[in-house]
Amino acid sequence: MIEPKRGIPQYLPKNATGIQGFDELSYGGLPRNRISLLKGGPGSGKTVFALQSLVNAARQRDEPGIFVAFEERPQQIIANAAGFQWDLAALLRRKLFFMDANLSPDVVQSGEFDLRGLLAMLQAKKEEMGARWIVFDGIDVLLTLLQNPKSEIREIYRIRDWLAKNEVDAAIFTAKIDGHASAIANYGFLQFMVDCVIQFESRLDCGVAMHRIQVTKYRGSAFAKGEYPVSFGSGGMEIAGPEPAEIQQVASGERVSAGFERLDTMLGGGLFVGSSTLITGVPGTSKTTLSGKFAEAACGRGERTLFVSFDEGADRIVRNLTSVGIHLKPYLKSGLLRMYSGRTESVAAEDHLVKLKALIAEHRPLCMVIDPLSAITKAGGLAAARSVANRFIYTAKERKITVLVTAINEGDQPETEATDLQISTIADTWIHLSYLIRGGERNRALTIIKSRGTQHSNQVRELILSDAGPMLADVYTAGGEVLMGTLRWEKEHEERAKTLQRRSDFDQKRVSLELAEADTRARIKALEHDLERQRVELAAYFSDDEARMVSSSDREKSLRRIRSADLAGRATAGTATPREKPYGSNGSRKSGKKNKPEARDGS
Repeated sequence: MIEPKRGIPQYLPKNATGIQGFDELSYGGLPRNRISLLKGGPGSGKTVFALQSLVNAARQRDEPGIFVAFEERPQQIIANAAGFQWDLAALLRRKLFFMDANLSPDVVQSGEFDLRGLLAMLQAKKEEMGARWIVFDGIDVLLTLLQNPKSEIREIYRIRDWLAKNEVDAAIFTAKIDGHASAIANYGFLQFMVDCVIQFESRLDCGVAMHRIQVTKYRGSAFAKGEYPVSFGSGGMEIAGPEPAEIQQVASGERVSAGFERLDTMLGGGLFVGSSTLITGVPGTSKTTLSGKFAEAACGRGERTLFVSFDEGADRIVRNLTSVGIHLKPYLKSGLLRMYSGRTESVAAEDHLVKLKALIAEHRPLCMVIDPLSAITKAGGLAAARSVANRFIYTAKERKITVLVTAINEGDQPETEATDLQISTIADTWIHLSYLIRGGERNRALTIIKSRGTQHSNQVRELILSDAGPMLADVYTAGGEVLMGTLRWEKEHEERAKTLQRRSDFDQKRVSLELAEADTRARIKALEHDLERQRVELAAYFSDDEARMVSSSDREKSLRRIRSADLAGRATAGTATPREKPYGSNGSRKSGKKNKPEARDGS
């Protein structure tokens, strides 16, 4: 039994059906010891809901059940249910019993008819099995055969009293709706008699069959009002129940690569584990290429990865990605990567969600790619596709799957960056790819519109594809404008030519200055040599002059000695200098006694 939702008081005991989504919108399941009515048109899912409830009760809680068929033969019902993974054959031995209650119109109209005999057999079988669930499938067929309003009401109340007497945990009636009316044909009183009314609807929306469920009545209990999508998968019926009002998700601080280093740098270090990334762009902007690179990087880390593609085969994707250096085939062979390709024409968005959940349960991926998620808008209406896209993103976050989805823009203007799915608000990271058309060519550009929790780049970078894989070119601006492609190449070539010219001019000027410097140094060297020569000559001149003076003094002395001059007397008289001037200090001629004439030799 499902616990009631927080904040919603529950006074009515309930039995869980085990049908995904229904127990949430009914706040617990079907009312215990009371009758629930399933009404709807043909093919809307009434019988599937009733039988699946019995199967789940028997398998999950060991509660046996009886299925009373008024319209179809039990063999037909069992054969129809073979498409679901219920393993009815194992349950039929002791947990489920199908009672054939088909009545012939001739038998019913031949006399007074009542259900006492049928109910007696039903009671015996119930006691034998210990059955706690009973389904009356096609109760409207029985009422139609009676053709007496009083008899109809009498027999319905007979069943109600029998159920109350036998304390059945859950009783289910199914009945068809007449055409597009909301009431059961001629038997609207059933809706007033029962305690819970569930309406099923099947209609065409944009050429696709859409199934809906709505709880219109539930005595003694609150329930989620409104219509909810119904889908059918291998496990049976699934209902997109109401999402919880409070979002409870664990945020991880661990990062993983978005595919290659330069993109991780723009994202401030990569993507957070368990986050969702949206890549938008017009066709041909390399959304699939970035998705494939993300998947390759995830598999390279040893993480199980699921790659879902719509409207394009997996083999073609693997082949095309190989041309840009992305190799997924080895990971497919190892089982680390699982690829699924689905068609979107005539398939409701809800059915795609059921398939995605089944793939996740089967492969248990840590990383996942959907390319493009916007393809689910092709069939079933835009509103349903938006609901499915949002629910898938929330499902991936709750399961801590790092998911990357792509979406196609129908235009290449800045105001058309958002997609029709309107999931950009719940995506953690939004990468936009576009074209820059200039100079007669088309170049791819990448920008990060948002990346929650990261210091991401605000630059527009050129995305280049090669056989080595995708890469982001360095930002190149000229005159405040970002250039890409040929225009960038021409501008870079022009700048290189200018750089070479400046370098050549510099080299020429440098050589000229070096020659001038060498010439100046040479002239300085010559002047230094000349200065040194002059110094030598000057020194020689002073040396010669001193030598002449010494030589003259020596000669005079020699002459005096030869002449036997009285040098002592001259010294005494203060005339020791050989060249004593004849004048005094005032310029007058010196006075004094004349020396005696020297005696001549031989006199």
